[in-house]
Amino acid sequence: MTSRELDAAGISEPELRAAYARCRELNAAHGRTYFLATRLLTPAQRPAIHALYGFARYADEIVDDLADTRPMAERTAELEELWAQLRRGLADGRAEHPVLAAVVDTAHRYDIDHQHFEDFMASMRMDTDVTDYPSFDDLQRYVHGSAAVIGLQVLPVLGTVVPRREAEPPAAALGVAFQITNFLRDVGEDLDRDRVYLPADELAAFGVDRELLLWCRRHRRCDPRVRRALAHLVARTKAVYRRAAPGIPMLAPVSRPCVKTAFRLYGGILDEIVAADYDVLARRVKVPNSRRLAVALPGVGRALVARVRPAAPHRQIQRA
Repeated sequence: MTSRELDAAGISEPELRAAYARCRELNAAHGRTYFLATRLLTPAQRPAIHALYGFARYADEIVDDLADTRPMAERTAELEELWAQLRRGLADGRAEHPVLAAVVDTAHRYDIDHQHFEDFMASMRMDTDVTDYPSFDDLQRYVHGSAAVIGLQVLPVLGTVVPRREAEPPAAALGVAFQITNFLRDVGEDLDRDRVYLPADELAAFGVDRELLLWCRRHRRCDPRVRRALAHLVARTKAVYRRAAPGIPMLAPVSRPCVKTAFRLYGGILDEIVAADYDVLARRVKVPNSRRLAVALPGVGRALVARVRPAAPHRQIQRA
């Protein structure tokens, strides 16, 4: 975390600055696409976004880190202790934990609904014992807490030019679109964790089950049935992006370049999955750096213009 960002956000306490810096490190290490987009926000906004995303990654790694050989019972206990500390911090307005201190501060600065954190932790608990999702409705319960609430958490930081409640549905949809994009890209890695985040009934409609996915993973080959199933799910995910798109103009002008860039970069992952002929079990597809820069650089110009151009006087920016 640069001192300029922390100073711009009015964060002066040394321990708190260290916590925000730690969250920024987590964001940079685990969220390359989103971290790049975050650079388009104003310096004052970035620490809060890093805090929210950094906390999410910190909690997620407790149950997802493939290098962690501890029994799941120990990881579950660590997750529960993390939630206990966060709950106390949200109630008290302060936390001593090197990551939670930043997210608690952000929650209070922006008056973020504490229920969003409760819902997030509920989904993290699901990762300790749920390995398959029979239907999209079942998966939806998971992605609400793991992704939709992230969109709702960041919305007060981004600001809106409409009442916040009006912007909440597309913000939640965008979080879900990002999450399902990750599921489609990471099918192989998730199998290595003994999880399938794709709805079993929709896979079965194409003759696909866990055993076939495992066979493809082991042999580094993609079966035609898997390709057809993934093509269907990519199309379905693109529909979620379309539901989320109207939310971008609802954001404060200074926040739109960031979200629009993230929207295009994550959507680009779907394009790369298609370009790879849906062969996501043998390798991890990613957006080439050349395309990432081609998308991000125009956003820099838009961000700079938005910072010097005031919002229309008849449209008050809503932060609550």
